Amino acid sequence: EVQLVESGGGLVQAGGSLRLSCAASGFTFDDYAIGWFRQAPGKEREGFSCISSRDNSIYYADFVKGRFTISSDNAKKMVYLQMNSLKAEDTAVYYCGADKIGCAIAPSGEYDYWGQGTQVTVSS
Repeated sequence: EVQLVESGGGLVQAGGSLRLSCAASGFTFDDYAIGWFRQAPGKEREGFSCISSRDNSIYYADFVKGRFTISSDNAKKMVYLQMNSLKAEDTAVYYCGADKIGCAIAPSGEYDYWGQGTQVTVSS
């Protein structure tokens, strides 16, 4: 059974940092791109970052470039998202997703599998 479990969300002041973690199980980690997307109330899903060891690709949407960093530990089947310089508009539920197609899916956030999400709230 495919499982993705996010953790590390919370409440932080604007300008602060958070590190999200995604624990993957139930599939061959190296065969999938793992990425992050978010969804705020009343807004559409936003895909913004992805990493794939299969083709050594990393993707960032423009609105997180320079602020967020994605990394992975394939041995542990973990993906991390370091978020710095957080803004109030980053407030959302953050999900990690997995897809065999690769990071081409990342902008849409329409991954084959995703977790339950973790809430990130940035106070201004």
